[in-house]
Amino acid sequence: MVINQLKDFIKQNNIIRNSVVVIGVSGGPDSMALAHSFLSIREDYGFSIVIAHVDHMFRGQESLDDLEYVKNWCRMNNIQFEGKSINVNQYIEETGLSSQLAARECRYRFFDEMMRKYQANYLALGHHGEDQVETILMRLVRGSSSIGYAGIREKRPYSTGEIIRPFLDLRKQDLTTYCQKQGIVPRKDPSNDKDVYTRNRFRHHILPFIFEENPTAQKRFQQFSRQQLEDELYLMELTEEKLNTVIKNKQKQAVTIDVKQFLNVPISLQRRCIQLILEYVYLYLPEGLTQGHLNSILTLLHNEKTTWEQHLPEGLFVTRSYNECTFTFEQLNVKYYTISINEPGVYELPNGFSIKVELNNQCLEPKNDMFICSVKDVSFPLIVRNRKNGDRMSLKGMNGSKKLKDIFIDEKMKQSLRDEWPIITDSQNNILWVPFVKKSAFERNFSTDESLIAIQVVSKSF
Repeated sequence: MVINQLKDFIKQNNIIRNSVVVIGVSGGPDSMALAHSFLSIREDYGFSIVIAHVDHMFRGQESLDDLEYVKNWCRMNNIQFEGKSINVNQYIEETGLSSQLAARECRYRFFDEMMRKYQANYLALGHHGEDQVETILMRLVRGSSSIGYAGIREKRPYSTGEIIRPFLDLRKQDLTTYCQKQGIVPRKDPSNDKDVYTRNRFRHHILPFIFEENPTAQKRFQQFSRQQLEDELYLMELTEEKLNTVIKNKQKQAVTIDVKQFLNVPISLQRRCIQLILEYVYLYLPEGLTQGHLNSILTLLHNEKTTWEQHLPEGLFVTRSYNECTFTFEQLNVKYYTISINEPGVYELPNGFSIKVELNNQCLEPKNDMFICSVKDVSFPLIVRNRKNGDRMSLKGMNGSKKLKDIFIDEKMKQSLRDEWPIITDSQNNILWVPFVKKSAFERNFSTDESLIAIQVVSKSF
């Protein structure tokens, strides 16, 4: 059964003859069945085989014995062996990762080194059908991406070639029986018996019920996995096409989208748009990022609230400001300033504005980039500063006053600009002008003999 399964997999997946195949072997029954079955057909397909083993140093002498076991088996069968002991506990201390995730990262880093060393075409791994059932169930319970629900992929790009998993249609007992018939006495990892790991709890308590109901359930799960993956890859193609119409700005690890265009995309593709954006800005999705984060962003984008900020793992900020939503690791560092103006001149602001102040006795034509007031109406010095809580101003042509916060909202000014936008007041804290936004009632009709102050925005580098 095992040999036939391997041959069927090779045929169905167009595995190239005369390839270099690195096989990840722990010494357990799954990987030993994989190694032996590849050895059995090696000459028929012209494969060059390299066995790669990682000692995670979790179990002291016992795990070192695993390494020696695999090494001796390779020596007896004239197979190239590559082994390495990695202090995974030290890596856990350095990264804060869980033991299983840290071990996986160390293991795959070593596999990548071996793939590159031998310019291998394939990395073969011994995952079987029960591993697939566990993975799909765990992701359904914990939450995952749409493509994540497909579980373990039987073939995917990796390093210099591809990862292949030929045994996802088989049960573990198929591999154990194969080892017994071939006289292989595999190593046993006692950690597989402990219920402290989530996967083991699924394995010990959920899978027995499933296989009691259907002894070949792994085939149904594998069929689901293939169909889910096929559907998802097609939907992702559609998503990429739609995403091109949604993105307004794309830089390294920063993306800004047009919210209105995004909401016109079908809802099933909206989720995938966010998934692709997160994959782009993160480069590698962090362990702490969950489906809940993605759903939260989607909910907020559909919310009537037009300004909000969402914090995601590893310092990613998702910020909406009216019709724009930005994904970036850069949080705006507000430059706070207060500048006193006692005499005419040009005043440089730390946020890129330049303010020019002149005294003038001539009647000036009002302009959008200039504010004019009478010397006798204001008290000196004039002040240029950031906004403050509770700021209000009397607007030109209107009775009463209005909150500055409401003015910014009405003008749909980006949230990221509001805190640094210059506010020009007199010494009594009367707001005279918010450049390019609103003028106060201090700009009025002047008599010909009044001394005037002209305040102009010369340039800004926003």
